[in-house]
Amino acid sequence: MEKIAGTAADLTRGKSNVTLGRRIMNARGLYILLIIPFVYVVIFNYVPIYGIIMAFKRFQPRQGVWNSPWVGFYNFERFFNSPNFFNIMRNTVVLSIYNLIAGFPLPIVLAICLNHCFIYRFKKAVQTLTFAPYFLSAVVLVGLITQLLAMRTGGVNLIFKSLGLGEVNFLGSASMFPHVYVWAYVWKNAGYSAVIYISSLAAVDPTYHEAAVIDGANLWQRVWHIDLAVIRPIIIIMLILSMGNILGGDFETTYLLQNPLNINTSEIISTYVYKVGLGANTSAAIGVRADYSFGTAIGLFQNVVGVILTLMVNRIANAVSGEGMF
Repeated sequence: MEKIAGTAADLTRGKSNVTLGRRIMNARGLYILLIIPFVYVVIFNYVPIYGIIMAFKRFQPRQGVWNSPWVGFYNFERFFNSPNFFNIMRNTVVLSIYNLIAGFPLPIVLAICLNHCFIYRFKKAVQTLTFAPYFLSAVVLVGLITQLLAMRTGGVNLIFKSLGLGEVNFLGSASMFPHVYVWAYVWKNAGYSAVIYISSLAAVDPTYHEAAVIDGANLWQRVWHIDLAVIRPIIIIMLILSMGNILGGDFETTYLLQNPLNINTSEIISTYVYKVGLGANTSAAIGVRADYSFGTAIGLFQNVVGVILTLMVNRIANAVSGEGMF
């Protein structure tokens, strides 16, 4: 009996293996296509993890990563004790929170408005106009902002002059930089971020709204109890991901908008890492030289804080609504 049972198990296992092999062969074209993104992720996302050890070393290019002397947490201590630490952290957190408050709800509002718009051409025109800026590169975006907000020739200041108002130095004022940066970011990404909410709202059964109208619900009540209820899991997931990037920021836009006049409010962790880690020409303005180990340590600190914030917000979301990411 044991021999028969073992033979049956072997046959079943062999049949399962054959079935799996046949499935792979039948879908071999898809698996071949999968090789490309798999190799890309391995090369650009996993292989560079080896370089994290530079954060704990005094990296010497001639000696290589592994043979450079260990310094422990010295590079982290340098950053925490740096005179720029408080200012950089403040700017990063302020810009990220401002961006979150201003930019996170707007795509949701835009998606709901477009979902309830019954003029097809107007709906598509608005969706196209709001989605198009996402495809502009950071250089083109900053170029447009510079042309619009220039002190003497910018369109905004020309309008102010025609109204008898004084000129505003948008690009050369430290106090104005957060507003310029955040609303430029919102303008570029609002339409793109709204797409995921629009697709979720498209799956809502129209009979829900019809039943709500019959029961006497007005537009705001339908939005609150139907639309927002349907996209609430997506909102929570997007919020968790946004909180994980609280120390990130848009490096390209921030760096291109920086100048000596607004550096006090525009210097964030990402731009500082670029300057100290890669030895940008502007690094002389902050009195540092290229230091790969120092830049790696700051970047590692930024990523670790992002992971911790993501886990914390996810746990809070699970405790409050039970709809966290994991």
